[in-house]
Amino acid sequence: MEWAAIVLVVLLIPILAIVLDSDIGRAFARRISKGSAEDETQLAGRVKELETEVRYLSETLGSLQDETRFVRSLIEKPKEEPEAELGPGD
Repeated sequence: MEWAAIVLVVLLIPILAIVLDSDIGRAFARRISKGSAEDETQLAGRVKELETEVRYLSETLGSLQDETRFVRSLIEKPKEEPEAELGPGD
């Protein structure tokens, strides 16, 4: 039974080293070392910027939809047939 625990520990060491050396492990280590150092005001500022950007993109999208609707109506509108020409008067 002791040998099973030893084998398990021996196998877990390289697996743990691979995981910790990966990008995910490094990101996790940075997150732990940084803690919650990011100031809430910075976070609130970033959220405000994102809200402004989303609002701008929403307005732009609405404008593009209006323009597309207008162009589509011009394209789909059947051409008006020319009126029959009147011949010379009697």
